[in-house]
Amino acid sequence: MKLIPYSLSDVGRKRDHNEDNFLVREDVGLYAVADGMGGHQAGERASKMALETLAELLKRPEGPAERDDVLAKLRDATQAAGAAIFDAAQADPSLQGMGTTMTSLWFHGGRAYLAHVGDSRAYLFRDGRAQQLSDDHSWVSEQVRAGMMSEEEAKESKFRHIITRSVGFEREVLVDGAAIPVQAGDCYLICSDGLSNYVEGDELARIMTARFYRDVPRLLVELANDRGGDDNITVVLVHVANDSGTNDDSSK
Repeated sequence: MKLIPYSLSDVGRKRDHNEDNFLVREDVGLYAVADGMGGHQAGERASKMALETLAELLKRPEGPAERDDVLAKLRDATQAAGAAIFDAAQADPSLQGMGTTMTSLWFHGGRAYLAHVGDSRAYLFRDGRAQQLSDDHSWVSEQVRAGMMSEEEAKESKFRHIITRSVGFEREVLVDGAAIPVQAGDCYLICSDGLSNYVEGDELARIMTARFYRDVPRLLVELANDRGGDDNITVVLVHVANDSGTNDDSSK
């Protein structure tokens, strides 16, 4: 199987700078999205530092590797990114309070390994359906999961942008992780909340069913902007191609 990525990041309609960053490392099968916070300089630096740390620490495992070992390495690298960001903020008062979401996928041995902190999301598109792989670490999402708030109330809440976990705000953070068996034809999508605030999973599935994958990041960014574009918008899509020798980047 061959991994074919497509990616795009956009500042949106309301912001004057982009605090999102993304990582596409085809050589090691590593893909991630980070959405920084803490102000212009701090947020952009935090998201960039998180992805640089991830890329520096993770190489393609040599030969067969146990599932738990690969997932542990991905979680450890996420923790290391948080420690690096926290230490940088402690050393520079102008960066105090910076942090970032980070959602990453590392492909190895027929599985996609997920590590997740914050409210950026990962989806799996398979058999015409889009399944959200990550749980949002946000105040409103936790209220919904606890039965204290409806989905409709959460969308309208003035607290919907408050996240409860981030990489770097504290030196250590709990990292969600999972290992997903990969099938030929799968398509994985990672995005910042600048997209997920505007596009639900069902609509995402309809778009991915009807359009070439190479066009999907641009179409999703345009859709989020047309609906308000209140935040930065970042999309990384990874298609698991059926034929390892294919050069057709529009294959479905």
